[in-house]
Amino acid sequence: MSCPPANGAPLVDAGSMSIRVVLGRVISSVDASGPRPVLAIGNGDPTASACYRPPPEAEDAIVDALRSQEHNGYSPTIGILPARRAIAEYLSLDLPYQLSPDDIYLTAGCCQAIDVMISILARPGSNILLPKPGFPMYESRTMFSNIEARHFNLIPDQGWEADLESVETLADENTVAMVIINPSNPCGSVYSHDHLAKIAETARKLGIIIIADEVYDHLAFGNNPFIPMGVFGDIVPVITVGSISKRWLVPGWRLGWIATCDPNGFLKEAKVDKSIENYLNITNDPATFIQGAVPQIIAKTKEDYFNKILNLLRNSADLCYGKIKEIRGITCPHKPEGSMFVMVKLDLSCLDGMQDDLDFCCSLAKEESVIVLPGSAFGMKDWIRITFATDVPTLENALERIKSFCQRHAKQEAQV
Repeated sequence: MSCPPANGAPLVDAGSMSIRVVLGRVISSVDASGPRPVLAIGNGDPTASACYRPPPEAEDAIVDALRSQEHNGYSPTIGILPARRAIAEYLSLDLPYQLSPDDIYLTAGCCQAIDVMISILARPGSNILLPKPGFPMYESRTMFSNIEARHFNLIPDQGWEADLESVETLADENTVAMVIINPSNPCGSVYSHDHLAKIAETARKLGIIIIADEVYDHLAFGNNPFIPMGVFGDIVPVITVGSISKRWLVPGWRLGWIATCDPNGFLKEAKVDKSIENYLNITNDPATFIQGAVPQIIAKTKEDYFNKILNLLRNSADLCYGKIKEIRGITCPHKPEGSMFVMVKLDLSCLDGMQDDLDFCCSLAKEESVIVLPGSAFGMKDWIRITFATDVPTLENALERIKSFCQRHAKQEAQV
């Protein structure tokens, strides 16, 4: 018996870039016989910590949806109407115009929303502008869809703002979109209104749409409030991807969305809405009972819950930033102001025997049982990403172990 050839090389290359693969490689370096527990501050799932739990209103909504017996069947391709209406109203609270349910398409988490958008934009010879550093899913999906990824830099000492001059240099007649992640994974930055306006004007000038990844919407606890890119939808068409995963702390529930923020109707004129629906026709849907719970989740979650999570993140970010400043061999150019992450630069000239960021992370896992992610997974070699969305004792302990590790591997000063 012979098997037909699989689409091997693109799939292998795309799969090898996923966070799960890189994280698995780092975790495999842990000494299983080590005396200390593993401290994971590398992944983006805070639910392992008891202090990061979903609101009881969300759990009640799931129970009510199940017991209603109304959400046991298949859902429409684009999602059930009550859920789309609730998300349209939720997003419209921050916009100068009103979204309708017809602007919303439900997906199985934000990752599927990314998959949909990259897939429908791909065409022979096309390219897309991605931030560096950025979320690896975009890189993987563009590679698998045979669309060229062109990377514009985010500037660390300017709050990880986009280098818009490089955006203009990279774009050409085959550029289909640029991706903006705000609040940022992996940088922890939150863009100002002024910078977002400049991004919108740049995209308008270049004649490209913006894909706004706002999965960490409203998780902003610094000087800049969260402002959705859709605010500038009258300047340039914006396609927002998001989910309930992070703000409600339910990443395993897999409920995301695509929102077309385009009051001028350019996306409908170009039949982008039809392309989204056609793609959703040949893929899977989020669970119907999760969709059924969405209106109640959004309507009944109290503001006190969101404020409590923001305070936890703010305090952990402050702690993380302060502790990093005490560690020779790593530096943090910008204090995190949003999301759940911070990018930290390695000074390998201070560290003996470290070849690169992956070597650092694997050695740290082996010697200290601490898991962080290498920056090369996000396009930034010799950086690491730390997740501060965990309980304070775990974060303090992990950072102390990193400090001990760096001290142990510090190069001795040359004798005069």
